Amino acid sequence: MSSERLIYLPLGGAGEIGMNAYVYGYGKPGKERLIVVDMGVAFPDMDGSPGVDLILPDISWLKSRRDQIEAVFVTHAHEDHVGAVSHSYEALKAPIYARTFTANIARRKMSEYGYPDEAVTTVGAWPHQQAAGPFQVGFLPISHSIPESSALVIDTPAGRVIHSGDFKIDLTPGVGEAYDPALWADVCKDGIKALVCDSTNVFSLEPGRSEGTLGGNIEELVSSAEGMVVATTFASNVARVKTLAVAADKAGRSVVLLGRAMKRMVEAALETGVMKDFPHTVSPEEARGIPRENLMLLVTGSQGERRAASAQLARGKYQGIEMKEGDMFLFSSKTIPGNEKGVIRIINQFSEMGVDVIDDSTGKYHVSGHANRPDLETLHDVVKPQVLIPMHGEHRHLREHVKVANAKGIKGVLAVNGMMIDLSGNEPKVAEYVETGRTYLDGSVQIGALDGVVRDRIRMALNGHVTVTVIMDEQDEPLGDPWVDCMGLPEKGQSGAPLTDVLEEDLSQFLGRSKAATLRDDAKLNDGLRRVVRQSAQDEIGKKPEVTVVVSRLS
Repeated sequence: MSSERLIYLPLGGAGEIGMNAYVYGYGKPGKERLIVVDMGVAFPDMDGSPGVDLILPDISWLKSRRDQIEAVFVTHAHEDHVGAVSHSYEALKAPIYARTFTANIARRKMSEYGYPDEAVTTVGAWPHQQAAGPFQVGFLPISHSIPESSALVIDTPAGRVIHSGDFKIDLTPGVGEAYDPALWADVCKDGIKALVCDSTNVFSLEPGRSEGTLGGNIEELVSSAEGMVVATTFASNVARVKTLAVAADKAGRSVVLLGRAMKRMVEAALETGVMKDFPHTVSPEEARGIPRENLMLLVTGSQGERRAASAQLARGKYQGIEMKEGDMFLFSSKTIPGNEKGVIRIINQFSEMGVDVIDDSTGKYHVSGHANRPDLETLHDVVKPQVLIPMHGEHRHLREHVKVANAKGIKGVLAVNGMMIDLSGNEPKVAEYVETGRTYLDGSVQIGALDGVVRDRIRMALNGHVTVTVIMDEQDEPLGDPWVDCMGLPEKGQSGAPLTDVLEEDLSQFLGRSKAATLRDDAKLNDGLRRVVRQSAQDEIGKKPEVTVVVSRLS
């Protein structure tokens, strides 16, 4: 029996949607040569991660094994798969491999941090394979809501693994490659050890619909509009952006692209040749001289992002353009769970302007980029894996996908982030558990989830903040009274007196009755002052604020 093993380890994306990062390894336990599949981000919200710019997977496990990493392979250019490549490159310094369109997006991200273009290598589609230590990795085309999405064919000494990436079964995707059942059948004909598979839409029981079914509905909607038309979708869904632009062109409307991501994706698609043509566009400056009934804006912000073009139009004006009564706004997108508040806020702001808002509730203007359950089963039937490991989904998605696999006679394995699966032999098993978590990009600095920064922000947001300043003289006696500065707290409490006056009086009384040992000891003094503020505030306003104590001693 071989002393080497084949392992699969999700560090992000298994038990959540977003922040995808998966590891495969082959070799002696603890000394495996490793490849990483995808390095993505998740997006923050004000409830759980206030002020944070991006959420990244915790790659501490990989950092400690940096010399074992052969390469990073990126399946496609969605942010939750490619968004962290530039943030992790310094720590891993592993070569990055991707197909043309994805490589273009990855290089743009890398260049923002000063990394060379050569850090990302462009590779061709299957049957090309890239050697990476004991692995041979090929990019197998499959349709998704972004060009050149690919599954990975991972050949190892222990057998062939298919990592599906994000996918749907679409024979007419508009832009990008259609699903090719014959090609997939040929790749899988000699047997597949494991299929690691997208689980996003496992609860959707109807077969998925093709991107190609939307054109007529969108053209009819746009041609019937009387005022200006604005549409938002995921900027990365180049096929949808083109469908919208073509509809505008047929209706005699000039197309304006608003938002950096929208322009960047269209440029990348044209540069790399995945999209052969695109209707003529005009700049926002030119648009201001065109009658609004002859305009269609394609804008970022389908998920309610506060800084995106949609939200800024909803708040008033963006790049000199504003919405007016009688205009139409189309969400050609699905609202991702968790983003409902931001989207509803925008819809209501437009409603107050007299703008008609059309969403995806009818299913006429949006189709998902992920495989529904019947399409997942189609892939199961083609691949015929010994083992199916669900990924890209919340725990409920993974668990349901395991049930679907087991019902078809396929061994399903539920592996969440941090669960290392040994795929050697004929019976997969848990090899070990790895500590996983999140890292936050906060401004220009990466901080750990356990560093306390985000926790402190949440506490301050919930309870306010008080700064206490005390000056002690050379005899360790208070020099004058302490004073406080309050932030995020009411001016007056239940007593009717200013809150600052109440706190300062209670602090003065505490100092007056404190023993010399307490007044000499900064730690005891800080603790006492903090407790007084929290208790006094609780009595006055029903909250215990965060407290910072500053003790200055005259020498």
